[in-house]
Amino acid sequence: MQITLKLYATLSDLLPSGAVKNAAKISVDEDVTLNRIIDQYKVPRELAHLVLVNGHFVCDTDRDQTGALVEGDVLAIWPPVAGG
Repeated sequence: MQITLKLYATLSDLLPSGAVKNAAKISVDEDVTLNRIIDQYKVPRELAHLVLVNGHFVCDTDRDQTGALVEGDVLAIWPPVAGG
């Protein structure tokens, strides 16, 4: 199935070639976990601070569950942000 992967800030360099505006269409298995995608795209897990599926936060403990994604979903990942 096809989803959109969005990586922000320093993570955007990890997107596949052809990515536009921090986003790339990717193909994933239907039973894929979020952590498997995070690992596949070499995003260090400690830098996958804010993980959203269609704008809804997914906590660390739920990222190993299968069935979290369906065709057309958007997976967005932000690193921790420093500053005031």
